[in-house]
Amino acid sequence: MGAGAAVIGAPQLLVPNPAHAAWIEKGGPIKVGVLFSQTGSLAVIENDSTQVVLYAIDEINRNGGVAGMQVEPIVIDAKSDIKVYSEKISQLILRDRVISTFGGYTSASRRAVAPIVMARDHLFYYPTCYEGRECTQNIINTGPLANQHSQDLIPFMVKNFGPKVYLVGSNYIWPKESNKNAKVWLERVGGEVVGEDYVPLGSSEFAPVFNKIRQQNPDFIFSTVVGDSDIALHKQFLQEGFKADKMPIAALTTGEIEIRAMGAEAGAGHFLSAPYFQTLDNPTNHRFVDGYLKSEYGGGGVTHYNMEETYLSVYVWKAGVENALAKAGDIEEITPRMIRDVSGGITIEDDISPEGKVWIDPENFNIWLKPKIGQCGSDGQFKVVKAADEHVAPDPMSIYPERGVCMADGLHTPSGKVKKNVL
Repeated sequence: MGAGAAVIGAPQLLVPNPAHAAWIEKGGPIKVGVLFSQTGSLAVIENDSTQVVLYAIDEINRNGGVAGMQVEPIVIDAKSDIKVYSEKISQLILRDRVISTFGGYTSASRRAVAPIVMARDHLFYYPTCYEGRECTQNIINTGPLANQHSQDLIPFMVKNFGPKVYLVGSNYIWPKESNKNAKVWLERVGGEVVGEDYVPLGSSEFAPVFNKIRQQNPDFIFSTVVGDSDIALHKQFLQEGFKADKMPIAALTTGEIEIRAMGAEAGAGHFLSAPYFQTLDNPTNHRFVDGYLKSEYGGGGVTHYNMEETYLSVYVWKAGVENALAKAGDIEEITPRMIRDVSGGITIEDDISPEGKVWIDPENFNIWLKPKIGQCGSDGQFKVVKAADEHVAPDPMSIYPERGVCMADGLHTPSGKVKKNVL
């Protein structure tokens, strides 16, 4: 996130003159884009995101589809390359004529597709945690914002391990903005940042960082490292002789998939803040875990918070299409923007949502959820050590109140202006 905000207008739909004007033809299928990385440094997470979208679509299709029509996924490998994200979202919209797209794991990829999605007045589902500070009218987010993510984790770690923290992140917008939030929460509880480092996406060299950590001797490490780098960070933590019970890593991304890739020994004792863990004990999650892992898509061997948020996004989309059809009365009248505009307030009940009931905020189109903190055990699974009793509202401007309030029609600034599609 840069110091200034980019404001991008949303003109009328700009598309070639296709043979048919409707985004969905009577009889279907309904085409959706699936834009995640199946190769490259982000594939460790994003390949499973692809698989769980396909699993959810299969589940929906087996149960009659959406409005009686089958859903057809158009799957593209983004190759962990920001340029590919921006190129392929245009292809999905203009050539493949998808009505919505699910995709992305990093804020860099979200911001690569956002200008194109906005310019085409299309619809993108971003199904993972992000930093907020945005107010867009063409993106629906089903992962936690900073105020639902690190706001509980930082006080928990300070209380249980001490006030001194070393910040380590991948070098892009989400880790840097997440750390700005973390510093606010730290200040409120008397914490202290004793060091801060960022490594390139895909980097596996942490020796210089650990040398600094050894010198500064923090009480815990706060990690916003992602992908293959996250696995390298935890492995090298162990190799350097650090102990999780003395100086644990508190992360926003290190879940069951990463632990499986790095080995349970490298993950044991460390902490993760997330709304979902595979070990959640409820009938819907048991059914989700069992069904997914036994399916053709469950080769990764575990479920994970990002997968579950992605799964939820497909059901939010399904409800949005059904709401749009009820409003339009004709499937061929539905547009991507119409789906977005009728998605505020959509609730995924606990008979579908593995983490329990969640709903889309009717103003900022982020998700209401219950934050949780888990500690990884020697078996690679997480024990929930703290969970919110009530749902927490998403607040994209939580540490930037001077920017205004994100509403359904745009960012309402203190001066009274309404700015649309603010990045």
